Amino acid sequence: MGLLLDSFWRAAAYCMRPRVILLSLLPLLLMALLAFGLGYFYWDAAVQSMHSLLESSPMLKNFWSWLEGWGLGRVVGVLAPMMVILTATPVLVVVSLLLVAVLMTPALVTLVAERRFPELVRKKGGSFFASLAWSVGSTAMALVALAVSVPLWLVPPLVLVLPPLIWGWLTYRVMAFDALAEHASKEERKRLFERHRASLLGIGIITGYLGAAPSIVWASGVLFVAAFAVLVPLAIWIYMLVFAFSSLWFTHFCLAALQELREDDVRATMPVPSRLPLDTLAPAPAIEDTAPPAASLAAPGALPTDPRTP
Repeated sequence: MGLLLDSFWRAAAYCMRPRVILLSLLPLLLMALLAFGLGYFYWDAAVQSMHSLLESSPMLKNFWSWLEGWGLGRVVGVLAPMMVILTATPVLVVVSLLLVAVLMTPALVTLVAERRFPELVRKKGGSFFASLAWSVGSTAMALVALAVSVPLWLVPPLVLVLPPLIWGWLTYRVMAFDALAEHASKEERKRLFERHRASLLGIGIITGYLGAAPSIVWASGVLFVAAFAVLVPLAIWIYMLVFAFSSLWFTHFCLAALQELREDDVRATMPVPSRLPLDTLAPAPAIEDTAPPAASLAAPGALPTDPRTP
């Protein structure tokens, strides 16, 4: 529990660092650049295609004509650009988030390692392709578990337990692997997963619940169209900040646990001095008094002195 809380407050403190804040703002910059580039080259064609799509059905044509009869003006001309924006925004968001997520985790691991664990040996137990395969495999297992557990969602308590549990398991599998890929060997990673499985799962569940906060802001942006341009970027920034916090929490926890594991291994290999029982010790040999008598110490030819003479 001490390691869990220590890594929690360290992750929260690291989120205030300029480098982390800059990384969390990077998706907004990428999304703006992509939107500007795609809009510059394809905006007119996209709006025209959407305009044609909205008028492709006779039923829709009658509906637009009915609205125009009520004095709403050219409805299709207003809806076509809005539909293009609503369709393109999720694609831009997903692409930006994926690009930053791929770059953010290694950057955060490097930040924590340089500041807290500069002497921790890098054993490089996981390559990029190993991490990719691990993530894809874990995601596939999580999706299968979700599909199998759908009938159980009809039970009111389980619908609040099973999905967060599955997503928490997926989060800890992916993020813990990425946090240890550079420093831990394959054997060390397995031992850490076995030793700290409950703590890692708890971190995954908590961060999974935190990841639901941006969805609320995103839904508000869709609901309040007037604030769409403000709420959606805010939701993206909050999501990336939560992602950074989650990655930092896993990194602090995993690297500290790895350091503790290696220290335990070193202590286990150190030789322990043996102690013999007291009854097996041989008694010390007696020391004989070989000092000559006092009379023999007198000088040769000296007369004995009478103690009564002064």
